Amino acid sequence: MPDTASQIRYLARLGAAMAAASYPVTFIRQTLRRSSSAYGVHSEIVALPNNVQITGEITASGTPAASANVQAAMRFDQTFPLADLVDATAEGRVSAAEGERRLDRIMAQRRPYPAWVTVLGYGVFSAGLALVMEPSALNLALATVLGVMVGALCTVSERVPILGPLTPVLSAILVAALCIAGAQYLELDHVGLRALIPPLAVFLPGLAITVSVIELSSNDVISGASRLIAGFMQLAQLAFGIFIASHMLGLDDGQLTAQAINKLGAWAPWLGVGVFVVGVMLFLAPPLQFLPWLALMAYTAYVAQYLGDLLLGSYTSGFFGALALTLAALLVSRRRGSPPVLAMVLPGFWLLVPGSLGLIGVAEVFGADGDSALSATLISMIAIAFGVQAGMVIWRLARRTRR
Repeated sequence: MPDTASQIRYLARLGAAMAAASYPVTFIRQTLRRSSSAYGVHSEIVALPNNVQITGEITASGTPAASANVQAAMRFDQTFPLADLVDATAEGRVSAAEGERRLDRIMAQRRPYPAWVTVLGYGVFSAGLALVMEPSALNLALATVLGVMVGALCTVSERVPILGPLTPVLSAILVAALCIAGAQYLELDHVGLRALIPPLAVFLPGLAITVSVIELSSNDVISGASRLIAGFMQLAQLAFGIFIASHMLGLDDGQLTAQAINKLGAWAPWLGVGVFVVGVMLFLAPPLQFLPWLALMAYTAYVAQYLGDLLLGSYTSGFFGALALTLAALLVSRRRGSPPVLAMVLPGFWLLVPGSLGLIGVAEVFGADGDSALSATLISMIAIAFGVQAGMVIWRLARRTRR
């Protein structure tokens, strides 16, 4: 009994860590079942986005049970050792005691780089997205400076968790206010919503909305619905911040436009993807050997989205980007020593979500094009989610056909 109890306690903690890393609850449940079988333990598993409960078999001495809550989201650099631990546990290669020790080390792991590198990295990250979304010298400079500002706010909120809920709205207000004030000073006749997106991209909930659709399609209604509502709530917070700043500075709603402008040339977005990759490496601090895989995934997503835009337009281009990104990540994951699938997919969503007008659509709900913006937003965000789902279905069908 004591050994079974310790195994169940460890598995509950591991499931909570996976939830903190944004694994779908469907996958968490499957992994914990495999791990329980590897330990020779029969258990009932309840997995939610913020809690995991495991109950063992009833015996004469009692019923072993454990519950673990998700305290905070896991950093990107922590997901790599976590993925190794998840694989080892599912294969029965880690004891419960050793697993808990490794889990403690992962949770206590500090950022690999100092804070100033993280802040600077987000400035580079934002500059890369600016080159992708609306290349111009002014937007590039603005995105870099505002990205450094938002990166600093994120770093402060990470060290002072009580500020976390306010950071997205505060960042949106500051970014929008500085952009609008600059446009008024330069006597520009409009403010491009695309110029506001790169510094705010870290708050875009592309992964959360995609995971919610996967969970809903797997009949995990509670988890999927809660993630979906939380994702759209986060988009609404960002749009609300933009709305507040525009009205504080007296900007007419008609002056907020989403039209794409490229003043640098056709080469700029392709360079922007490379700059974005460098920014991700500095900001999220994954292992250095992740760099070539990150570049491969980023360019795969961008090329597929670019071709999808030519075929069906920007609203559904995210479907093609997400489909290609998912298939490429699943294919690469078959190689021994390859990064976890979730780690390869996550950075690509920052290229897909802005490109398919997610936040832009919600922001326009408050502005001049509000009648059509909500439907466009729903189409673009759900297109990305179903692109991921279609990629998973195609992958499973291909493997079944091969067998």
